[in-house]
Amino acid sequence: MRFYVIGDEETVIGFRLVGISGTVVNNRQDAEAAIRKAREDENLGIILITERIADLVKDIVEELLFTTAFPLILEIPDRNGPLKNRGSVRDIVKHAVGLSV
Repeated sequence: MRFYVIGDEETVIGFRLVGISGTVVNNRQDAEAAIRKAREDENLGIILITERIADLVKDIVEELLFTTAFPLILEIPDRNGPLKNRGSVRDIVKHAVGLSV
């Protein structure tokens, strides 16, 4: 099971340094194409997508979150930090399972 990252240039480069491939996107069309490409890879287990890019394709991300088990889509902050009114991964897990990690 592999990871794939979709985001701004700095985020994608950072993940490439640790061996995770990805696609740099700057607009909705690029984001849609990157998600389609990622979903075609059967060995892909987790798609990491920056919050700002996820907002561009919110409808697609939400549809995938609620209709597919794999790949798992996880929104992450980009180099500018988390968006306002967004919980951390820790907050999301705590809300989902009721445990603090």
